[in-house]
Amino acid sequence: MKVVVVGADAAGMSAAHQALRTARRTGRELAITVLDKGTHTSYSACGIPYLMAGDVDSADDLVARSADAHRESGIDLRMSTEVVSADLAARTVTTSDGEAVEYDELVVATGAPAVVPEWALRSDGTTYDGVGAVKTLDDAAEWISRFEGAPEGAHVVVVGAGYVGVEVAEAALRQGFGVTVLTRTRGMSVLEEEMSERVNVGLVEAGVEMVLGAEVTGLELDGERVTGVHWDGGTRDADLVVVAIGVRPATGFLEGTGLELTEGGALRPDPHGRVADHVWAAGDCCEVRRRLDHEWVFRPLGTHANKHGRALGDSLAGGSLAFDGMTDTSITRFSYGDVHLEIARTGLSRAEAGAAGHDPVALVTEGSTASGYMPEAEPIALWVMADRTTRRLLGVQVVGGHGAGKRIDAAAAVLWAGGTVDDLAWMDLAYAPPFATAWEILQVAARRVAERL
Repeated sequence: MKVVVVGADAAGMSAAHQALRTARRTGRELAITVLDKGTHTSYSACGIPYLMAGDVDSADDLVARSADAHRESGIDLRMSTEVVSADLAARTVTTSDGEAVEYDELVVATGAPAVVPEWALRSDGTTYDGVGAVKTLDDAAEWISRFEGAPEGAHVVVVGAGYVGVEVAEAALRQGFGVTVLTRTRGMSVLEEEMSERVNVGLVEAGVEMVLGAEVTGLELDGERVTGVHWDGGTRDADLVVVAIGVRPATGFLEGTGLELTEGGALRPDPHGRVADHVWAAGDCCEVRRRLDHEWVFRPLGTHANKHGRALGDSLAGGSLAFDGMTDTSITRFSYGDVHLEIARTGLSRAEAGAAGHDPVALVTEGSTASGYMPEAEPIALWVMADRTTRRLLGVQVVGGHGAGKRIDAAAAVLWAGGTVDDLAWMDLAYAPPFATAWEILQVAARRVAERL
């Protein structure tokens, strides 16, 4: 069976290798060809801001498996090979050099490149000097070069205040630059306002200039090089401009095939990765189903890509693994000088809970990450939400110091199991003074909501 995988990162290579493993068990014979327009495979895009900050020594450290290692496993991996169209009836995909590659089963794992707005682009589609996104290892190399070549006292403007924007702001500060963050709404708007405000305050305390409600309208240029950023109501001088406003599924080559795409261009595969007869998909080019309200949402994360890719590869080769959705769990940090914030969330927002028909009750609880007499103790705030009638846990958000963030996993486990706020309040969690208070603060927060109910 000829399998063609388009895309050689997390989802695509997870699918390819799992298909080979399952084929050995089921007795099937597979010939797997992977096509990717890039020059790098199986790397951690999430690690790029930390490479920019200097926490990671080399881009090679972000590569989980090299192209040669994939080939040694029996995969025909072809890099720098862009797929530009697909013919589902003929079962072929066509590359930019005109080659038609035949398949029996097609796997779409093309990911989602960064969105770069028109104001950042020259007429030829390239970004102006000093401007760029943070998505690929090539981007990382370019930003390291820009950082090294920047003048003393240089100023970096980050457009976007989501996960990547916050992480890149940290990286720029740690490299000695001044930093301004521009956002159309508020910093970390994925959080409830009372939690995102804590993040905004922390960034400002660390020296970041935060400009909220700023819609960028253009750049100030000296020839082809950026010297400033304009937004509706203001201007900021800039030596470098980082664009971190999101990503978009790379599914343009599927236009005209009849495959159903969302308005944003994403695919919606079933739990096994099937999209249509002989067509499969996984990773950042797809939406995923949220277990809590059964809604399809676009959440381009490596965790989902690896899991869905593995399930796809197993099912394609005769297995039965399934990716059973997610609870919308994510985490990041901002750390500079005396400011250290761990930022995490899982579950629904207040608005999403209302839209799903719940009667949500939410409280913010403040406390300590460890017993107050221990040197490890740092502040932590938790937002916990449950349904007034069923008592079902609906969402948890965390902002706090060292040790705060991974508490989100206990909440995610309760959400995954469909548990109540009482389950979270009374489950057996570990305690010792360096790690928690005798009543774990996550459970105190859950108990307060339970009492309110």
